[in-house]
Amino acid sequence: MSEIPFQRLHPDARLPTRAHDDDAGFDLHATETAVLAPGERCAVGCGFAMALPAGLAALVVPRSGLALHEGLGVLNAPGLIDAGYRGEIKVILVNHDPLATRSVEVGDRIAQLVLVQFPAAAFTEVAALPGSVRGEGGFGSTGKSA
Repeated sequence: MSEIPFQRLHPDARLPTRAHDDDAGFDLHATETAVLAPGERCAVGCGFAMALPAGLAALVVPRSGLALHEGLGVLNAPGLIDAGYRGEIKVILVNHDPLATRSVEVGDRIAQLVLVQFPAAAFTEVAALPGSVRGEGGFGSTGKSA
């Protein structure tokens, strides 16, 4: 198991934790209040910084319950946190509800953090790409019936 150094930047910051041992996401909690009118967005601080090991990145993803019941989502989902970033972890929330204003309170679970490994890779320019069964089909091309 990898240990990730965590630095508390705000007294209300909570260590990201999983609700269940086999959950993929670690809950992120707000350390500030926010009020979002319909369609409004804002960055909400989580009050901590971390040092991801090389080869890991973190994705900030929405909480399904907040999306379904409150209309709150993560605007740039997934948000990407690179291993070299050492600033405060913040979540860009958006209120998708067309009518209701939504609020976030200190301690609220506002998003989840998912850790992902990524390969070392480099792009190489070539004159032509090798063929594949799919070819250039995209944007729903595999969902069409014959």
